Amino acid sequence: MKLMVYSHDAFGLGNIRRMLTICEYLLRTLPNVSILVVSGSPALHTLRLPEGLDYIKLPCLGRDPSGQLEARYLKSMPETLVRLRSHLILTAAAHFQPDVLLIDKKPQGLRNELKETLGYLSRNRPKTKRVLLLRDILDVPAATIQQWSNHNYYQLTQEHYDQVWVVGTPEIFNLPDEYNFPLPLRRKVKFCGYLSRGCGRIPRPVLRQQLGVPSDERLVVVTPGGGGDGQQLIKTYLESVRQQTAASKPGHKTVIISGPEMPAAQRQQFQAQVDTYATIRLLEFSDDLISYLNAADAVVAMAGYNTTCEILSLRKPAVVIPRIRPVQEQWMRAKRFADRGLLYAIHPQQLTPQALSHALHQALTSRPYAINSFRLDGLPRIAQLMQALIPSYTASRNLAELPCAL
Repeated sequence: MKLMVYSHDAFGLGNIRRMLTICEYLLRTLPNVSILVVSGSPALHTLRLPEGLDYIKLPCLGRDPSGQLEARYLKSMPETLVRLRSHLILTAAAHFQPDVLLIDKKPQGLRNELKETLGYLSRNRPKTKRVLLLRDILDVPAATIQQWSNHNYYQLTQEHYDQVWVVGTPEIFNLPDEYNFPLPLRRKVKFCGYLSRGCGRIPRPVLRQQLGVPSDERLVVVTPGGGGDGQQLIKTYLESVRQQTAASKPGHKTVIISGPEMPAAQRQQFQAQVDTYATIRLLEFSDDLISYLNAADAVVAMAGYNTTCEILSLRKPAVVIPRIRPVQEQWMRAKRFADRGLLYAIHPQQLTPQALSHALHQALTSRPYAINSFRLDGLPRIAQLMQALIPSYTASRNLAELPCAL
């Protein structure tokens, strides 16, 4: 089976990490799979890629503070880069001839850069199955409905896609209901469930020993994801540590992973602060973040899809401070998870050092009551759906997810 994956990549690491998680699982569980990823993520080359997967790197697009697309590195207008990216994607599809095309989030890609590819496959390779993958929550219903209506996404998805896979559950957020999917489109929707993650490459005791954290001491890992907008989270956390230290309250060890997209000047300022504490370590990036989360006793993070899935996979107490711009997706997820007793959530407008210290104390002393009952069976479900798309394709491997040894 040849699978071509398009990863939406205008901001952060979340989309490409989620798609690579899916690809890695498919390569582990389904035989004779070859995967070509097409993405402009600037971090793609830093991520550990599984055998059987290759990628085509598109020129980078990013978003300015207002959310508008712009060229990230090249001195080009975004329209020029979109045309170039569109041509590269079409050429890749025409030569790779995928059995399945898996599209992340946007039915026609960034600025409709998939339009020509979808048209080509419809005309010249209709047997290629086209699947749109949506995360559990996109944005508040009013904003998403307006966007999908303005861009004609409802009709385009009905015409060009065989199925729509939602990596969430209707109990948390019933996406087709909330976003007013018309009946023909609802029939294509498959809820896959949330995506579980492994434990990382470094066993928990080994990494804690490397970090100088004995078994009777607590470790907090702080991660703002890619780091592009994580300054306030880290700043507030460091101030909470300063206040706790000044009050001579018992502390804990901390590892802060700032993310590769945090501006260098800001990271240097944080490093200067961290250097004054023997109990805090600042890292820029790890391609094995899950190992650090597994080593932690509690996590402070934003509320992106991947991070929350990793926290819940590892059954870690967590305090999340979601991003609320340019979309409300993270706050909606954080609120729903917090209401179900899965984690602690602080709205960014209510984030203070005192509020963070209080929530972290709760996380460290009383585990969220529902954290052990949350199901994350999305990866086996995706593998089953992938098999069913191609009638001639059969697989013999067990699709069960391996448990994590904590």
